[in-house]
Amino acid sequence: MVCIFMCITAIAYSQQNEKPYVILISLDGFRHDFPAMYPTPNLNAIAREGVKAKAMQPCFPTKTFPNHYSMVTGLYPDHHGIVANKFYDPASGKTFALTTAEKSDPSFYSGEPIWNVAEAQGIKTAAYFWPGSDVPVNGRYPSIWKAYNKHTTLAQRLDSVVQWLQLPPENRPHFIAIYLDQPDMAEHEFGPLSEEAKQQVILTDSLIGIFQRAINDLPVADKINLIIVSDHGLSETSKEKAVKLEDYIPSRWLEYPTTMGNPVVFLKAKETYYDSIAFAVRSIPHVKGYVSKKMPRRFHFGKNPRSLDFTIIAEAGWSIITNPPELIKKGNHGYDNREKDMWAIFYATGPAFKKGYVQQMFPNISIYPLIAYLLGIQIPPADGKLRPVRKMLK
Repeated sequence: MVCIFMCITAIAYSQQNEKPYVILISLDGFRHDFPAMYPTPNLNAIAREGVKAKAMQPCFPTKTFPNHYSMVTGLYPDHHGIVANKFYDPASGKTFALTTAEKSDPSFYSGEPIWNVAEAQGIKTAAYFWPGSDVPVNGRYPSIWKAYNKHTTLAQRLDSVVQWLQLPPENRPHFIAIYLDQPDMAEHEFGPLSEEAKQQVILTDSLIGIFQRAINDLPVADKINLIIVSDHGLSETSKEKAVKLEDYIPSRWLEYPTTMGNPVVFLKAKETYYDSIAFAVRSIPHVKGYVSKKMPRRFHFGKNPRSLDFTIIAEAGWSIITNPPELIKKGNHGYDNREKDMWAIFYATGPAFKKGYVQQMFPNISIYPLIAYLLGIQIPPADGKLRPVRKMLK
């Protein structure tokens, strides 16, 4: 009996070990044109041995949390509910923000993250700081997850992933999502065209090279599909290119303080001032104002109550000063996702991908069905479809 049990267990471990691995790495703020501007030999090597997209289009608004959560749910922000990095929820009366307890409140999150779907189908998963992975969405977490700590270095995060891939087969995750918060931080502080941003891009690319060499030395190397993405790009900004919202829409017209902030704001009008705001948003220079529910279809945005009555978007490179005022740094994102500065990267290599293939631009919501296809799992209906990325696969 013991022998039979051990044999069955060994077979189960072997089958688990034969399943493919998918590693998804996000480089926050890595603009699609950085490899043409700065030295990125390791990403260039991945493009030669695998797939590179001309660009990947983020969802609107081009902010970090909405886009990371869209990639792992296949849903537009309007549908998964994380409509910005900061927003007011009229239903609960709470404000979601990255620095408050609401960030960990599962009631804010809709959709079914890919790690939930995989875990339910018997595939162990792990996430290192991926937005939303430290929240019990529908009561589930990845098998391994980490609460965000900005002091954890990029190298430490990548080293941990290598260690996870060396765990015993029964504990080893087959899907891993990892978030790196550079070069975004350098770009905000110094601008995306600065020497500091260039050096951070070079460093991040170097770390990707070290990581890839480490996983290539693992026994499971020939089963690993590595995908490298970003959530958005950044535009150069300055204090001289700023519009003060109070000059056009007095705060006394608003039901709640403006939410989300520069360069996109959501406004909830007091009933008596709704028409006044609707008229005023048409006259503000260097911004586009929309009735949220009537935004152009291409945004796939505005129907969720969390976008409130009006959505105001600054022109690329411009800032909206709200009350209280936000510090205008030298780089920012959140703009219209048609702006080229906002476009993201996509690189992939591994047994499932073609070699030297150049992919046309596609929406980042296709990442969800792509990962599901690579893992061989079924996913619930989503906005993202596999078809836009199907040709990159063997």
